[in-house]
Amino acid sequence: MARIAGVNIPTQKRVVIALTYIHGIGRTKAREICDRVAIPSERRVNELTDDELVHIREAIDSDYQVEGELRREVAMNVKRLMDLGCYRGLRHRRGLPVRGQRTHTNARTRKGPAKAIAGKKKVAR
Repeated sequence: MARIAGVNIPTQKRVVIALTYIHGIGRTKAREICDRVAIPSERRVNELTDDELVHIREAIDSDYQVEGELRREVAMNVKRLMDLGCYRGLRHRRGLPVRGQRTHTNARTRKGPAKAIAGKKKVAR
């Protein structure tokens, strides 16, 4: 199993797809990396030589922010917003949607499961 940026990437998948298992690398960046290292898109991870793996590692380390470093930066950005007390920071603090979505209905992913309100019953008409 190949290990890149601290992540075991699957060996049976194509290189472009396998690289997306690394946090911070999507399809577009994976294609860019493969083009830079000159690996054909139909190549599978188990067909890569050690040299090619080293080139991929070097390309990722030099040009992209991935895994722990990226997670840390995102967490620090959110913490900064919360400390500032700006609108986005308050929404993060309260666990509500940050980007302007409605909350009257929906938003259950952010708000969590619905809480029952005592004394509130649906009125039959």
